[in-house]
Amino acid sequence: MIDNASLTALIRHDIPDAEVEIFDRTGTMDHFNITVRSSAFGDKTLIEQHQLVYGALKGALKDGRVHAVELTTVVSKS
Repeated sequence: MIDNASLTALIRHDIPDAEVEIFDRTGTMDHFNITVRSSAFGDKTLIEQHQLVYGALKGALKDGRVHAVELTTVVSKS
């Protein structure tokens, strides 16, 4: 399990300007819908955008704090 603040901190560590919206899909704090907005996505393909976010979450996915993520990325204007 992981709380929203900790999840947001993991993402912002790798993507400092990220605006993060999190919805706990099951109430168990390990299945999430996450939307990330960042100008860092501007020159990236959708796959590359998702790889950035999943890279930030790698440790939490590996150790089981996060079990499932439905991810949406959005390019924000800086």
